Amino acid sequence: MATWISLDEACRLLGVRAQTVYAYVSRGKLEVMPDPADTRRSLYRAEDVAGLAKRKQDGRKHETLAANALFGAEPSIPTALTAFFRGRPHYRGQDAVDLARTGTLEAVAGLLWGAEQAVDFSAPASAPVSPPGRVAAFTALAGLAANGHSTRGRLTRVLHIEAQNLVGQLANAFGARQGGSQPLHRRFAQGWKQTAPMGELLRTALVLLADHELTSSAFATRIAASTGASLPACLLAGLTTLSGPLHGDATGRVRALFDEVERQGEDRVVAHYLSNGLPLAGFGHFLYPDGDPRAAALLALFEPPRVIARFIEKVTQQTGLLPNIDVALVALVAHGRLPADAAFGLFATARSVGLLAHCMEQLDVVQVIRPRGRYVGVVPALAPVPSRGNTV
Repeated sequence: MATWISLDEACRLLGVRAQTVYAYVSRGKLEVMPDPADTRRSLYRAEDVAGLAKRKQDGRKHETLAANALFGAEPSIPTALTAFFRGRPHYRGQDAVDLARTGTLEAVAGLLWGAEQAVDFSAPASAPVSPPGRVAAFTALAGLAANGHSTRGRLTRVLHIEAQNLVGQLANAFGARQGGSQPLHRRFAQGWKQTAPMGELLRTALVLLADHELTSSAFATRIAASTGASLPACLLAGLTTLSGPLHGDATGRVRALFDEVERQGEDRVVAHYLSNGLPLAGFGHFLYPDGDPRAAALLALFEPPRVIARFIEKVTQQTGLLPNIDVALVALVAHGRLPADAAFGLFATARSVGLLAHCMEQLDVVQVIRPRGRYVGVVPALAPVPSRGNTV
């Protein structure tokens, strides 16, 4: 036999106002009847109220879980690509820092993609890009994305060929020398008129930057991949996300900081930032409380310009924070007097390997990534509760 409760009791159990209870009634979620003791009032089915209260509580738990998955520290997507062990990034179980000692970006791509054939980034030659840089890179990639074919229904080896051509074309747009079958780091060195030793430093940086687990750009790439978008479209989604100053273009913030140091000297810059409680771009990393091993590996291979080296040392002494890969990369650009946007070019080209790996891994899931929104805006006006009386 049904149990009936008052409006006040229903509001208390649901934790809502009367208007919300009326809305539940209008949607057919809550049965109502006139109060036999006072026909001006209504009673509400207790079982319906209890069911709504339980669903509401379960929804809160689900929202909390979803919010933690999206904004918390733990990834919500299974991956076999990159993970952190003993404070160091590993590509498919292999230490990325160790791989960077002798490995090439081509070899790392083969590892991350699970390619059966050797990867070759010597994309077909195209018209020279003038001027090379991110505008040329994004423009070229957008054109390819607009005309690309869906990833669905295509063999993996075919996707690998397209992926390596995409990376090669991206490198060309950033200034790598076109033509030939040399490894990508040598083509970059030649395009930027650098020596062979500098080419080796570029090789190390490219390997260290290839992937970094489920970053914002990797997640964006996976979302695009889950819809069946083309490889260039997936890569474009990832690289546009990477271009933000809180992600891959953090190197731009570091470069601006180094420019200040060049103009004013390390003492004045450090004093200004610390006295005003301002964060110093490129120092510290939440994943590496003991220091970014990628930065340490790269900085150990060359001497930055003296003013930058003194600045790094002073910041570390004053804050206890060690430089991360963004500082190391911009210091490398300053050391080699590379083009102004070379840091982002190296980062974007190297990380395109990891983004494409995330894309191709996501294709095995065959399910669209579709988070749900939790609406917190204005509630529209609700229609009045229809009368349940007999009609004549």
